[in-house]
Amino acid sequence: MGNPKGFIEVQRKLSGNRPVNERIDDYGEVEQTLNDGDRKLQASRCMDCGIPFCHWACPVSSKIPEWQDALYRGDYKLASDILHSTNSFPEFTGRVCPAPCEKSCVLAIHEEAVTIRENEASTVEKAFDLGLIQPQPPKTRTGKKVAVIGSGPAGLSVADQLNKRGHNVTVFERDDAIGGLLRYGIPDFKLNKKVIDRRLRIFEAEGIEFKTNTSVGEDVKGSELLKDYDAVVLAIGAMQPRDLPVEGRDLEGVHFAMDYLKQQNKVNRGETFGADERIDAKGKSVIVIGGGDTGSDCVGTANRQRASKVTQIEIMPKPPAKRTPDNPWPYWPNMMKVSSSHEEGCDRMWSLSTRRFIGENGKLKGVEVVEVEWMQDNGRWVMEEKEDTVRTIDVDFAFLSMGFVHPIHKGLVEELGLNLDQRGNVKVNHDFATSKEGVFAAGDAANGASLVVTAIAKGREAAAQVHEFLTKE
Repeated sequence: MGNPKGFIEVQRKLSGNRPVNERIDDYGEVEQTLNDGDRKLQASRCMDCGIPFCHWACPVSSKIPEWQDALYRGDYKLASDILHSTNSFPEFTGRVCPAPCEKSCVLAIHEEAVTIRENEASTVEKAFDLGLIQPQPPKTRTGKKVAVIGSGPAGLSVADQLNKRGHNVTVFERDDAIGGLLRYGIPDFKLNKKVIDRRLRIFEAEGIEFKTNTSVGEDVKGSELLKDYDAVVLAIGAMQPRDLPVEGRDLEGVHFAMDYLKQQNKVNRGETFGADERIDAKGKSVIVIGGGDTGSDCVGTANRQRASKVTQIEIMPKPPAKRTPDNPWPYWPNMMKVSSSHEEGCDRMWSLSTRRFIGENGKLKGVEVVEVEWMQDNGRWVMEEKEDTVRTIDVDFAFLSMGFVHPIHKGLVEELGLNLDQRGNVKVNHDFATSKEGVFAAGDAANGASLVVTAIAKGREAAAQVHEFLTKE
């Protein structure tokens, strides 16, 4: 600990966001950066606690006190090395992670947590600027070949770890560019895609092979991969969205959130869409159904498209502004969250259930909602509609952002005949092995939809087990 009084002498200072009236004109990253001096001061606030709850809360088990101290001392090489020892790409998590580490920081008891996430992003960027992060291909190769299906955070994490162990890794991606959820699920204003491309150049230089526009299970059969590769790892995510099967669901103007976000990210990459397929909210009234991060991303995207009005509704009750007694530190706080997208303009409503979509000439014109009340019944929370609360919200677009239920089964999962768990995820054992010999599953495909940082962690764990499988002979 470089400064034992840092947390007393230095106040928590955030980088802050670009002005709203400036950032809604583009898709550049919203978050600003502190100068090197301020960042080192923020790192000095880390107390190197006897029990580092930040480390306990972090899915990738980041050694936070250690690299914070290195950052404070200006040793960017050491800080970067420590970060990379548990995380293949801290530049991603430093931007998009909700930072459970900060919620469990001892200083969070007084709502003054160390700015861990921002410090992480700053550390890695500084290391890149100084040329400290360079390709490090393995010195020897094992001769074993591994196919990784899916190039999201879990797939890239698996590929990185297995390549570092000397195996020959090929990553298959059905889209036209590598990155999965990172590329097309997260808006550019949260994660500039040049950050992904920079890391991919390093991976390619280290020997990882990438194949895009290749749908395994269709363009390439899973049975072929099992013949050509010593192991196959499924990192296909949990991309089956939760639908809303109510009257009017098939009206023009009702879309899954991910379809909306993906298209805009493609437009930002230079792709064009015809008027009949373009989802453009300019001058339109938009409703986002679902109160999570993906819904928030839809809000930010609609604001940048210059929607006339943006509304976000959530079926659950409005969260409290502060922790409640039954939700103590250091656990994740179930509190009201205001994202940068919400700051840009959005009407938010809670305890609303969607009854039906109302249309005219096949086009969406409104959403009928009703207020609901949540009550406990024999230990279970049940929802009841409140009388005389039905109303209609006039909208032109509705984006369904209610989460994901499980990986897509059609194609590879069905072809290989993989066993599924009760939720429809690919069933794996403690070794991340599926019911098919030589086939493994990692990330959301096996665990269900979760955080980017959790997918990275599970990818690393799976890679260790695949390595054991490949070398056990």
